Amino acid sequence: MSSEYRTDYHTPVLLEESVSLMEICPADCCIDLTFGGGGHSRRILRALGPEGALYAFDQDGDTHDNRPDDARFHYVESNFRFMRGALRLRGVTEADAVLADLGVSSHHFDCTERGFSFRGSAPLDMRMNRRGGRTAADIANTYSNAELTRLLRDWGEVETPWKAANCIERARALRPLATTADLVEAVRPCTPRKDEAKYLTKIFQAFRIEVNGEMEALRMALEQSLKVLRPGGRLVVISYHSLEDRLVKNFMRSGNFEGRVEKDFYGRPAVPFEPVTRKAVTPSAEELERNPRSRSARLRCAVKK
Repeated sequence: MSSEYRTDYHTPVLLEESVSLMEICPADCCIDLTFGGGGHSRRILRALGPEGALYAFDQDGDTHDNRPDDARFHYVESNFRFMRGALRLRGVTEADAVLADLGVSSHHFDCTERGFSFRGSAPLDMRMNRRGGRTAADIANTYSNAELTRLLRDWGEVETPWKAANCIERARALRPLATTADLVEAVRPCTPRKDEAKYLTKIFQAFRIEVNGEMEALRMALEQSLKVLRPGGRLVVISYHSLEDRLVKNFMRSGNFEGRVEKDFYGRPAVPFEPVTRKAVTPSAEELERNPRSRSARLRCAVKK
């Protein structure tokens, strides 16, 4: 176990702002759903007293070496979609604060062989959990044109997803797409020269979300957070693209993902949370200068009623 978080693995985003919003008391039980490099977890441990506890989740075995050497810290190598069950196995039924930083670690982008980046050439993988499951190559080579169009539209918000789907279908008919460079080359005919990086970011985001089931996992984690949090407990989430932020905003506002506010018998809003952040908190100019990758971060917080 390490004593300091690895800044080469990931620089924590909105660190002080997010932990401050958790309003941690010394004896609290806290959950960090996205351990990564351990930056947020170490800051949470600083706020906890000797009687406090922190349970940190991460499905990527690469994060194992980032664990702090602290008896209050409990590492859970699991997707956060299984949060409630994993906590119950450890005798935990309630928590005072839940934090999720939904960003992909810098480690994943910088570790070329993981296949998350469109720069360079690497196996077309993109799995957060490398112990099994389909890869981005599996999807690129086996999905139908309609399925490719759907994921590019829904997860990448690509403006003309059918064009990219057609390009991928034509390219794989010549030979299977095996590397990130193959995917970049496949969509080159429909990639705008002016916004090439932005376009490829959307393409790779779409595949990454599909490979890892990220949106379904987020829905499950949010719903389980509501069940795990004590009344007065806080849910703090950092999102990085509009799909995530919309889900988080709607859930904190209404308790569902459509943003539909139900009313009780007397016509009063029947909502499980009270939003703390009316507008999303964004990184300061100083943080943006220090860590440009934080530019799309949006921080929201709500208290369970």
